[in-house]
Amino acid sequence: MQYKESNIKRNNRVAIYVRVSTVYQADKDSLPMQKQELISYAKLMLGTDDVVIFEDAGYSGKNTIRPKFQEMMEKIRVGAFTHLLVWKIDRISRNLLDFAAMYNELKKLGVTFVSKNEQFDTSTAMGEAMLKIILVFAELERNMTAERVTATMISRAGNGLWNGGRVPYGYSYNAEDQTFSLNSNEDNIVHMIHDKYEELRSLIRLARYLNEKGYRTRAGNEWSPVSLLIILRSFFYCGDYQYNRLKEGDRQQPKDKSEWVTVKDHHIAIISRDQKERIIGILDTNSKLCKDHNIYSTKHTHIFAGLLICSSCGKTMGASPAAAKKDWQYSKYICSTRRSSVACTGKATSDPIIGEFVFNYILNMLNAQNNFNRISSPAELQEHLLLGNTFCDVDHIESDGLNDLYNVLVSGNIEGEVYGKNTKIKDQAPAISDLSRLRSEKQRLERAMDRLTNLYLYSDDAMSEREYIIQKTKLADSISEIDDQIGFATSGGWQQSISDELFIQRASQFIISQKLSGRNYVSYKRLAISTDAKVLQSFVRSIIDSITMDSGRVKQIIFKNGLSHIFVYK
Repeated sequence: MQYKESNIKRNNRVAIYVRVSTVYQADKDSLPMQKQELISYAKLMLGTDDVVIFEDAGYSGKNTIRPKFQEMMEKIRVGAFTHLLVWKIDRISRNLLDFAAMYNELKKLGVTFVSKNEQFDTSTAMGEAMLKIILVFAELERNMTAERVTATMISRAGNGLWNGGRVPYGYSYNAEDQTFSLNSNEDNIVHMIHDKYEELRSLIRLARYLNEKGYRTRAGNEWSPVSLLIILRSFFYCGDYQYNRLKEGDRQQPKDKSEWVTVKDHHIAIISRDQKERIIGILDTNSKLCKDHNIYSTKHTHIFAGLLICSSCGKTMGASPAAAKKDWQYSKYICSTRRSSVACTGKATSDPIIGEFVFNYILNMLNAQNNFNRISSPAELQEHLLLGNTFCDVDHIESDGLNDLYNVLVSGNIEGEVYGKNTKIKDQAPAISDLSRLRSEKQRLERAMDRLTNLYLYSDDAMSEREYIIQKTKLADSISEIDDQIGFATSGGWQQSISDELFIQRASQFIISQKLSGRNYVSYKRLAISTDAKVLQSFVRSIIDSITMDSGRVKQIIFKNGLSHIFVYK
């Protein structure tokens, strides 16, 4: 059959994938036949002769670990092809989960999948529908796999077998004979942790004590209250192996005790049961007191919580209510590092200090914008921005941020307030908090853990049990360390409780603008007393990305629009 050049679409580029499982099949011309048929199909049905063939001969279809397939997918990911064409779906993989993963990736990349013999073309409604049916069965298999994994793990635990994970501090694990032994470098520290907690009765004080003495976690980090809490509550140190205690997706919430798998006297104990029971009692008492306090403290809104960064160590500053006064209760802020260590020298600060500076600076920015026709240089702009006694200790604003603002005002390329999101300035990457980075890393590691488990349990020759346990332990260690850091970072954090965020932001913008309009100075205390705290909080969060504090003073403000102003003091 002859194909006219006019029927060929040069903008379509097709990756053709062919596979046979044995050398015998390849020798019998199965591959040449597949290739020729698929080339013809691309010309006739897809309207293109721009094809690249990827062929794997002598590889099975039980997984996608094949050189040419992997090469093809790498090229697809960088946009080299618009279509993927195969002889049949099983040429990709006989494993539905593998196929579903590949198809979902193609869909995200905007690449059309076509199976010639099965007439699946995802650019058509029928082809998409057929693929969705396949994916339903893939999801079913996924769920059944998860159930089988859970059942297998519970069965192993009931027989006293270690299912992998983070080896508890104080112990070593021998994968060959599947036994635990005391770690000579750590078991004495476990004793110290328990004894010292009975004396101090405070996780924060215990963390400070250990860190000041130079003791470190297995990963070489400083001890945090959260990491100590895990050790102090664990009955593993009494010789008990417990499994299936915590809920999936919420590793801090225990399941009903009827679901626990407990093997007593599973390994050598470090701590007696009597001491463990005493410590649990202290922890429960302290937890109740803390919970009762939080019932009150949750009513208090921390205006600048989550925005403040300590310049000394780069960590987020935690918030807590200051002592209540007759007419006003404000917030105080301290670097989270100082809660467990004296290593950070950053000073504490409070709402009156930050609020007075930030709101008067915003006021000066608005006034400078409204009167910019009388400003002829960055130096004059700086005079307007630092107007008032609030800024008497500020020597100058670093030139980069000052010039950015001046250029914006000169160009007139601005909608709304100078700090608003619509301001257009030079590209500047937003500051990414440690907490966001930690949560992303945890999600990545959890996905790796899932893939590792599936590979071990359902692939015939993937890895040995010993290798599986070693790799799982490494991943679990990393996840646990991140959990410690997240727990510590959020111990003084805040939670967004506003449902209609956009509405609140707009309302707060209006309310604050009205309160600042026509003023040359704003008393933060009066503003805070006369304005709902959530309105102030929403306003600040809608325009400010972060505030860096140095020696109790504002060092840098990064606005949502990318403006970054650094203040140099006299």
